[in-house]
Amino acid sequence: MKLTVGALKNFPAEVVKHIEQVSEVAGYLWEKEWAEKSSGNISIDLSGLFPDSTINQIKEEVSCKFPKEAAGMFLFVTGSGCRLRHLVDRAEEVAAIIAVNQTATAYSVLWGGKSAGFKPTSELSAHIKIHLFNAANNTGKKAVVHAHPIELVVLSHHKLFKDEALFNHSLWKMCPEIKLYVPRGVGCSDYVRYGTEELANLTLEALTNHDVVLWEKHGALATGIDMEEAFDFLDVANKGAKLLLLAWSAGFDPEGLSPDQLDELINT
Repeated sequence: MKLTVGALKNFPAEVVKHIEQVSEVAGYLWEKEWAEKSSGNISIDLSGLFPDSTINQIKEEVSCKFPKEAAGMFLFVTGSGCRLRHLVDRAEEVAAIIAVNQTATAYSVLWGGKSAGFKPTSELSAHIKIHLFNAANNTGKKAVVHAHPIELVVLSHHKLFKDEALFNHSLWKMCPEIKLYVPRGVGCSDYVRYGTEELANLTLEALTNHDVVLWEKHGALATGIDMEEAFDFLDVANKGAKLLLLAWSAGFDPEGLSPDQLDELINT
Protein backbone atom coordinates (compact mmCIF):
# COMPACT_ATOMS: atom_id res chain seq x y z
CA MET A 1 0.00 0.00 0.00
CA LYS A 2 1.10 3.58 -0.70
CA LEU A 3 1.10 6.47 1.72
CA THR A 4 -2.04 8.58 1.45
CA VAL A 5 -1.14 12.27 1.56
CA GLY A 6 -4.59 13.74 1.15
CA ALA A 7 -4.44 15.29 4.61
CA LEU A 8 -1.26 17.07 3.52
CA LYS A 9 -2.75 18.67 0.41
CA ASN A 10 -2.67 22.15 1.92
CA PHE A 11 0.94 21.83 3.03
CA PRO A 12 3.91 23.10 0.96
CA ALA A 13 4.96 20.73 -1.82
CA GLU A 14 8.44 20.28 -0.33
CA VAL A 15 6.93 19.11 2.97
CA VAL A 16 4.82 16.54 1.15
CA LYS A 17 7.87 15.38 -0.82
CA HIS A 18 9.86 14.84 2.39
CA ILE A 19 7.10 12.74 3.94
CA GLU A 20 6.60 10.66 0.81
CA GLN A 21 10.34 9.97 0.82
CA VAL A 22 10.18 8.95 4.49
CA SER A 23 7.46 6.47 3.58
CA GLU A 24 9.59 5.00 0.80
CA VAL A 25 12.73 4.70 2.93
CA ALA A 26 10.76 3.15 5.81
CA GLY A 27 9.88 0.33 3.44
CA TYR A 28 13.57 -0.23 2.70
CA LEU A 29 14.40 -0.30 6.42
CA TRP A 30 11.75 -2.93 7.07
CA GLU A 31 12.76 -5.07 4.08
CA LYS A 32 16.37 -5.02 5.25
CA GLU A 33 15.30 -6.01 8.79
CA TRP A 34 16.85 -2.84 10.19
CA ALA A 35 13.75 -1.65 12.05
CA GLU A 36 12.27 -4.56 13.99
CA LYS A 37 9.12 -3.94 16.04
CA SER A 38 9.32 -0.36 17.36
CA SER A 39 13.04 0.16 16.91
CA GLY A 40 14.48 3.05 14.95
CA ASN A 41 13.39 6.65 14.57
CA ILE A 42 13.34 9.39 11.94
CA SER A 43 13.09 13.17 11.93
CA ILE A 44 13.25 15.97 9.36
CA ASP A 45 13.78 19.66 10.03
CA LEU A 46 10.95 21.39 8.17
CA SER A 47 11.70 24.85 9.55
CA GLY A 48 11.34 27.58 6.94
CA LEU A 49 9.02 25.53 4.73
CA PHE A 50 5.74 26.70 6.26
CA PRO A 51 4.16 30.12 5.69
CA ASP A 52 3.87 32.45 8.68
CA SER A 53 0.11 31.90 8.72
CA THR A 54 0.70 28.30 9.84
CA ILE A 55 1.07 29.58 13.37
CA ASN A 56 -2.67 30.30 13.33
CA GLN A 57 -3.36 26.56 13.09
CA ILE A 58 -1.64 25.88 16.39
CA LYS A 59 -4.04 25.09 19.19
CA GLU A 60 -3.25 22.69 22.01
CA GLU A 61 0.29 22.66 23.36
CA VAL A 62 2.14 19.75 24.97
CA SER A 63 4.72 20.74 27.57
CA CYS A 64 8.24 19.65 26.64
CA LYS A 65 11.63 21.16 27.44
CA PHE A 66 13.65 22.07 24.36
CA PRO A 67 16.95 23.90 23.92
CA LYS A 68 16.12 27.61 23.61
CA GLU A 69 17.57 27.58 20.08
CA ALA A 70 14.76 25.22 19.02
CA ALA A 71 12.11 27.91 19.48
CA GLY A 72 9.92 28.16 16.37
CA MET A 73 11.22 24.92 14.84
CA PHE A 74 8.96 22.74 12.67
CA LEU A 75 9.85 19.07 12.76
CA PHE A 76 8.61 15.80 11.29
CA VAL A 77 9.24 13.11 13.89
CA THR A 78 8.30 9.49 14.42
CA GLY A 79 6.58 8.39 17.60
CA SER A 80 7.87 6.58 20.65
CA GLY A 81 6.99 2.89 20.51
CA CYS A 82 5.69 3.17 16.93
CA ARG A 83 6.65 0.76 14.18
CA LEU A 84 8.58 2.32 11.31
CA ARG A 85 7.02 -0.14 8.87
CA HIS A 86 3.70 1.64 9.43
CA LEU A 87 5.18 4.79 7.87
CA VAL A 88 4.63 3.10 4.52
CA ASP A 89 0.85 3.55 4.63
CA ARG A 90 -0.14 4.72 8.14
CA ALA A 91 2.19 7.66 8.69
CA GLU A 92 -0.47 9.82 10.35
CA GLU A 93 -0.69 7.27 13.16
CA VAL A 94 3.01 6.76 13.87
CA ALA A 95 4.53 10.15 13.07
CA ALA A 96 3.70 13.82 13.38
CA ILE A 97 4.71 17.28 12.28
CA ILE A 98 5.26 19.31 15.41
CA ALA A 99 5.82 23.02 15.93
CA VAL A 100 7.93 24.17 18.88
CA ASN A 101 6.58 27.28 20.56
CA GLN A 102 8.47 30.57 20.77
CA THR A 103 9.66 29.92 24.31
CA ALA A 104 10.86 26.36 23.56
CA THR A 105 8.73 25.03 26.42
CA ALA A 106 6.09 23.09 24.46
CA TYR A 107 5.09 21.79 21.05
CA SER A 108 1.87 21.51 19.06
CA VAL A 109 0.93 18.81 16.57
CA LEU A 110 0.15 20.23 13.12
CA TRP A 111 -0.39 16.87 11.43
CA GLY A 112 -0.43 13.20 12.40
CA GLY A 113 0.13 11.78 15.87
CA LYS A 114 -3.19 9.98 15.68
CA SER A 115 -2.23 6.81 17.53
CA ALA A 116 -3.41 6.58 21.13
CA GLY A 117 -1.02 8.26 23.54
CA PHE A 118 1.28 9.48 20.76
CA LYS A 119 4.47 11.20 21.82
CA PRO A 120 7.69 11.86 19.90
CA THR A 121 10.55 9.36 19.87
CA SER A 122 12.54 8.93 23.07
CA GLU A 123 15.58 10.02 21.04
CA LEU A 124 14.04 13.46 20.38
CA SER A 125 16.81 15.23 22.30
CA ALA A 126 19.48 13.75 20.02
CA HIS A 127 17.48 14.63 16.91
CA ILE A 128 16.94 18.23 18.02
CA LYS A 129 20.63 18.71 18.81
CA ILE A 130 21.64 17.33 15.42
CA HIS A 131 19.20 19.60 13.58
CA LEU A 132 20.39 22.65 15.51
CA PHE A 133 24.02 21.73 14.75
CA ASN A 134 23.25 21.32 11.04
CA ALA A 135 21.41 24.63 10.91
CA ALA A 136 24.13 26.51 12.79
CA ASN A 137 26.83 25.13 10.51
CA ASN A 138 24.85 25.48 7.26
CA THR A 139 25.40 21.84 6.34
CA GLY A 140 22.16 21.69 4.35
CA LYS A 141 21.30 18.44 6.08
CA LYS A 142 17.67 18.16 7.15
CA ALA A 143 16.99 14.46 7.73
CA VAL A 144 18.07 12.14 10.55
CA VAL A 145 17.56 8.37 10.58
CA HIS A 146 18.42 5.86 13.29
CA ALA A 147 18.10 2.16 12.53
CA HIS A 148 19.75 -1.19 13.26
CA PRO A 149 21.86 -2.11 10.20
CA ILE A 150 22.60 -5.75 10.93
CA GLU A 151 26.23 -6.08 9.89
CA LEU A 152 27.28 -2.77 11.44
CA VAL A 153 25.66 -3.77 14.72
CA VAL A 154 27.49 -7.11 14.62
CA LEU A 155 30.82 -5.32 14.13
CA SER A 156 30.07 -3.05 17.08
CA HIS A 157 30.48 -6.17 19.25
CA HIS A 158 33.92 -6.90 17.78
CA LYS A 159 37.22 -5.67 19.22
CA LEU A 160 37.77 -3.85 15.91
CA PHE A 161 35.13 -1.35 17.06
CA LYS A 162 37.52 -0.02 19.72
CA ASP A 163 40.02 1.16 17.08
CA GLU A 164 38.04 3.71 15.07
CA ALA A 165 40.75 4.36 12.48
CA LEU A 166 41.25 0.66 11.79
CA PHE A 167 37.49 0.08 11.83
CA ASN A 168 37.00 2.64 9.06
CA HIS A 169 39.93 1.42 7.00
CA SER A 170 38.48 -2.09 7.26
CA LEU A 171 35.19 -0.85 5.75
CA TRP A 172 36.69 1.50 3.15
CA LYS A 173 39.09 -1.10 1.79
CA MET A 174 36.31 -3.48 0.76
CA CYS A 175 35.36 -1.58 -2.42
CA PRO A 176 35.87 1.91 -3.89
CA GLU A 177 32.27 3.07 -3.44
CA ILE A 178 32.46 2.83 0.34
CA LYS A 179 35.32 5.34 0.50
CA LEU A 180 33.67 7.55 -2.12
CA TYR A 181 30.18 7.60 -0.63
CA VAL A 182 31.07 7.56 3.07
CA PRO A 183 34.27 9.61 2.88
CA ARG A 184 34.31 10.74 6.53
CA GLY A 185 33.61 7.24 7.76
CA VAL A 186 31.86 5.92 10.85
CA GLY A 187 32.17 7.37 14.32
CA CYS A 188 32.33 4.59 16.92
CA SER A 189 30.38 5.65 20.01
CA ASP A 190 30.75 3.60 23.21
CA TYR A 191 27.65 2.04 24.71
CA VAL A 192 25.27 4.44 26.48
CA ARG A 193 21.63 3.73 27.30
CA TYR A 194 19.23 4.98 24.64
CA GLY A 195 17.19 8.12 25.21
CA THR A 196 19.77 9.78 27.45
CA GLU A 197 21.35 13.24 27.18
CA GLU A 198 24.76 11.56 27.25
CA LEU A 199 23.92 9.60 24.11
CA ALA A 200 22.69 12.77 22.41
CA ASN A 201 25.97 14.54 23.19
CA LEU A 202 28.14 11.61 22.07
CA THR A 203 26.16 11.36 18.84
CA LEU A 204 26.61 15.03 18.03
CA GLU A 205 30.33 14.81 18.80
CA ALA A 206 30.74 11.85 16.43
CA LEU A 207 28.73 13.46 13.62
CA THR A 208 30.97 16.51 13.69
CA ASN A 209 33.65 14.52 11.87
CA HIS A 210 31.83 11.47 10.47
CA ASP A 211 29.04 10.58 8.06
CA VAL A 212 27.61 7.81 10.27
CA VAL A 213 27.53 7.18 14.02
CA LEU A 214 27.60 3.57 15.21
CA TRP A 215 26.27 3.13 18.75
CA GLU A 216 28.03 0.17 20.36
CA LYS A 217 25.78 -2.91 20.63
CA HIS A 218 22.75 -0.87 19.56
CA GLY A 219 22.43 0.68 16.11
CA ALA A 220 23.53 3.44 13.75
CA LEU A 221 22.49 6.98 12.86
CA ALA A 222 23.08 9.21 9.85
CA THR A 223 21.95 12.61 8.67
CA GLY A 224 21.54 13.91 5.11
CA ILE A 225 19.99 16.63 2.98
CA ASP A 226 16.93 14.39 2.78
CA MET A 227 15.87 10.92 3.86
CA GLU A 228 17.33 9.24 0.80
CA GLU A 229 20.82 10.62 1.43
CA ALA A 230 20.68 9.77 5.13
CA PHE A 231 19.63 6.22 4.24
CA ASP A 232 22.41 5.97 1.63
CA PHE A 233 25.07 6.70 4.25
CA LEU A 234 23.81 3.81 6.39
CA ASP A 235 23.34 1.52 3.41
CA VAL A 236 26.83 2.02 1.99
CA ALA A 237 28.58 1.82 5.37
CA ASN A 238 26.70 -1.37 6.16
CA LYS A 239 27.72 -2.80 2.77
CA GLY A 240 31.35 -2.50 3.88
CA ALA A 241 30.55 -4.29 7.13
CA LYS A 242 28.68 -7.03 5.26
CA LEU A 243 31.53 -7.61 2.82
CA LEU A 244 34.04 -7.78 5.66
CA LEU A 245 31.96 -10.29 7.61
CA LEU A 246 31.43 -12.41 4.47
CA ALA A 247 35.19 -12.56 3.92
CA TRP A 248 35.78 -13.57 7.53
CA SER A 249 33.05 -16.22 7.32
CA ALA A 250 34.76 -17.61 4.21
CA GLY A 251 37.87 -18.05 6.31
CA PHE A 252 40.15 -15.25 5.11
CA ASP A 253 41.06 -11.73 6.11
CA PRO A 254 40.61 -9.59 2.98
CA GLU A 255 43.62 -7.67 1.71
CA GLY A 256 41.40 -4.89 0.37
CA LEU A 257 42.42 -1.63 -1.25
CA SER A 258 45.74 -0.22 -0.08
CA PRO A 259 46.01 3.18 1.63
CA ASP A 260 47.51 4.61 -1.58
CA GLN A 261 44.61 3.27 -3.64
CA LEU A 262 42.11 4.76 -1.19
CA ASP A 263 43.87 8.13 -1.32
CA GLU A 264 43.81 8.00 -5.10
CA LEU A 265 40.01 7.68 -5.03
CA ILE A 266 39.63 10.87 -3.01
CA ASN A 267 42.13 12.84 -5.07
CA THR A 268 40.65 12.05 -8.49
